[in-house]
Amino acid sequence: MVEVYYYTRRGCHLCDVMLEELLPLLRGRAEIQLRDVDSNPEWLQRHDIRVPVVEVNGEIVSEYPLDRPSISRFLAGLPDVEGQTSE
Repeated sequence: MVEVYYYTRRGCHLCDVMLEELLPLLRGRAEIQLRDVDSNPEWLQRHDIRVPVVEVNGEIVSEYPLDRPSISRFLAGLPDVEGQTSE
């Protein structure tokens, strides 16, 4: 399963809103790992005030607001439940 990194920070309302939109789209297709930018100097330097950020394979897929077309393109390349791509 593909791993998605979600850069966030505690108390970020926009992060909470975007995560609520993102989780149903990824459910069963990708595993999400939450990363608090304030817990790692490298993440803080890269993302700081730009959170929330969705990253896959080192590439930013979306920032706030959720870029649904970009997420859809990412998901289209993933295998579906039966192992076929959804293209």
